[in-house]
Amino acid sequence: MTHPLLDPNRRAALQALGLPAAFVRRSLLSEAEVAALLPRLPGERPGGSQQLQARPATPAAQRTEQATPHPSAQEKTDGRAHGAEHAERAAPPSSASAPTVAMRPPVAPVRAPLASPARLQQIATLDQAELAAFTHDCRACKLGGLRHQAVFGVGHPQAQVMVVGEAPGAEEDRQGEPFVGAAGKLLDNMLRAVGLSRSGDDPARTVFIANVIKCRPPGNRNPEADEIAQCEPILERQITLVRPRLLLALGRFAAQQLTGSTEPIGRLRQRLFHHQGIPVVVSYHPAYLLRTPLDKAKAWADLCFAQDQLALALQTGGTAA
Repeated sequence: MTHPLLDPNRRAALQALGLPAAFVRRSLLSEAEVAALLPRLPGERPGGSQQLQARPATPAAQRTEQATPHPSAQEKTDGRAHGAEHAERAAPPSSASAPTVAMRPPVAPVRAPLASPARLQQIATLDQAELAAFTHDCRACKLGGLRHQAVFGVGHPQAQVMVVGEAPGAEEDRQGEPFVGAAGKLLDNMLRAVGLSRSGDDPARTVFIANVIKCRPPGNRNPEADEIAQCEPILERQITLVRPRLLLALGRFAAQQLTGSTEPIGRLRQRLFHHQGIPVVVSYHPAYLLRTPLDKAKAWADLCFAQDQLALALQTGGTAA
């Protein structure tokens, strides 16, 4: 029987990520499986493109927040625009020198919800179906009157992995599902590369996907503080109901909301945080990866790191240390 890491679908997904089809974690293969795979490795670099090397296995416990690598200067410009899932916003990178981060004021996350006590109390009593209906009827901020429909979320209601994005884009606003544009296709490929999907009956293989805010900001602008604050109790209730074993935050606003940090993603990735006692791993939003394809390799490393943390959480029966 074909090993999951040698599955043709997984190899195709890695190719879509811009990684070699034979990019696997050898520590997860037996000697026989490694031997079966080695003949498929290219003998030289095709067309001069960069050949990625397999990442050596490292115990997950050694890669925590206390052992954070310092990012390069290029990583400080990640997450410039909110990662709403829409390819039309993804402009090609300019050849001119990028402005320094100091030219942009930091956007601090809203940690204390501005929602009324009655709203908080009501949300805290809702189950999944009731929360979805509440979200679709919500008019707590100005976005409620501008959207076509709210985007609640999709996936397994008890998924082990919950993916949190930033805000719906135009296509999500039309279809009512997160990550359905070009960035959504890339996310599906990323998930498929590690054996996960947005649909299915197995909570170990089917993720739950949600956004920090549930309505599309006009013109795909960044979410504003009051919009985030009104949606925060909905996201918190979603996390409480799904109770995943791992949270994967994609993009600056998701990272800020789940970690409480205003640092750029380049400084937050490959570090372990916790939210509601659940391990949180931060990575780039797929929309950013469409604009900056060279960082796809970093996103792959983040997925591997997330897998390590999930495995550790499942082994310990709780959260990763």
